Amino acid sequence: MGIKAALPKYEIYSYYVMLCLAVFWATSWIFEVSNSNINRKAFKTSVKPSYFGRKMDTSDFEWMMWFSTFRAHILFALSGHVLFAKICSMLAPQYRSLVYMVYGVLAVWTSMGWTYVTLILSHCILLYSISLVKIRWLCFVTGLCTLATFKCEPFLSWEAGFVQGDFELRHVLFYGGCGFTIMRCMSFALENCEKKDGNYNILELLKYNFYLPFFYFGPIMTFDKFYVQVNRSDLTRKDGELWNISLHGLIHLGVVIVVDVLFHFMYILTIPTDMKLLKHLSDWALVGLAYFNLVYDWVKAAVMFGVITTVAKLDHMDPPKPPKCITMLYMFVDDAEYVYDYLGGKHENVLEELVATLCTYGITILWLGPCEVVLFWAFFNCFGLNFELWTTKFFSMEPFVSLEPSSTRLTSVWTFPSWLLSVCFLKVILAISFIFFLKSLLIFILFFSGFPITTILVMFVTYCLVQVIKERERKQALIDDPDPLPPAPPLNAAAAPPASATTTPAAQPAAEPNKEKAE
Repeated sequence: MGIKAALPKYEIYSYYVMLCLAVFWATSWIFEVSNSNINRKAFKTSVKPSYFGRKMDTSDFEWMMWFSTFRAHILFALSGHVLFAKICSMLAPQYRSLVYMVYGVLAVWTSMGWTYVTLILSHCILLYSISLVKIRWLCFVTGLCTLATFKCEPFLSWEAGFVQGDFELRHVLFYGGCGFTIMRCMSFALENCEKKDGNYNILELLKYNFYLPFFYFGPIMTFDKFYVQVNRSDLTRKDGELWNISLHGLIHLGVVIVVDVLFHFMYILTIPTDMKLLKHLSDWALVGLAYFNLVYDWVKAAVMFGVITTVAKLDHMDPPKPPKCITMLYMFVDDAEYVYDYLGGKHENVLEELVATLCTYGITILWLGPCEVVLFWAFFNCFGLNFELWTTKFFSMEPFVSLEPSSTRLTSVWTFPSWLLSVCFLKVILAISFIFFLKSLLIFILFFSGFPITTILVMFVTYCLVQVIKERERKQALIDDPDPLPPAPPLNAAAAPPASATTTPAAQPAAEPNKEKAE
């Protein structure tokens, strides 16, 4: 849509002030509710004594497993990977991809057993065999059918029997390792279909799949990028690169500490499980709970992603970009642009957009497992993406397209329904059982019990948030792609008479390209 004109500074600063006041006000309500109900009977199972002489919210078992119970095991495995990778990079860098694979296989074998490794190898061999046929649709269908076996009986029970041990993180590691393995094998198979001369070796697939930092929790790096980066011979770093990696690692450590501290004072995960308590909370407390649950789910994903990508950067890899903060999202497209671009093209055709969204979220339903909550989530995300295209086309017509700062304000108004849908149906489906109820309760408050005061206030805060986001995006766009400087005048231009500059028709269009780009 282009870079619109900037709003006045005093207006942007006022939006920042309004947002800070709204967040602090909602935080104070949640803090008060947490303190006044700390001894409730419903809190006893999840709010337990901890540091600072206070009780801590321990509702999220995944956070507790990753950063408390199995923290030492995870750090030990990743530290061993970094150590062996560094030694190999110094002594025999040409074999570092092989060392990554061997260490990954041994780590998976130690944590999940040799039968689980056998199961993973069987999926790799199956999809590698299909990839030799070099038929793209067959590779794609085989991958989806293999993925479906983890969502239906009796295949699920049979494959789950390959895992040894009964530790608490067993199911998370099982589904994470198998799911990401199939997605990586599909990426390999599709890239092998594109290879003109011969086929990739199956050893390249095993190196790709058993890279430990990405094995259990992703992210998915496509095979073509992984193959180039892991076989790169030049392992020199840019100036300040190691310092930036260390800084990112310290930032993620700081985030883990901050979240742990906040769990001692704000029980944002336990409060939504007490339905009796929710009925007596203020509208601000409920809106704050919905917002903080959304942000927390993003923080949890971002921390896990950040730790993994930090290790990958130490291996001279360039991992995918981290997920975008839910606070910085005001359009569905921002969160899905890397998923459905292939089918949607430029996302300008209504029919192509509809097909792209249906196919994308159909695969996502298969990945997450078809159930009522996931179907609701997929339906509203599909509707949100298409709704944004319709509204974008509408506001690209006159008289809206000729309005500069005013069109920016109008955009913030029409994005409220889209933002509301993204709030109500969380992007991350972790611990969604009570979060789904909370977002439904938020809708009830906005349009029924809290109408019209709460509705107007939330819409106004949302408007301020969208304006702040758009201003940040405008500044970043100017940094990434600034307007070029006008060309220097020729040397003989100074000797030319002044009238020639004003009377010659050809001299006038020289500034037009810059003007068009700015518009």
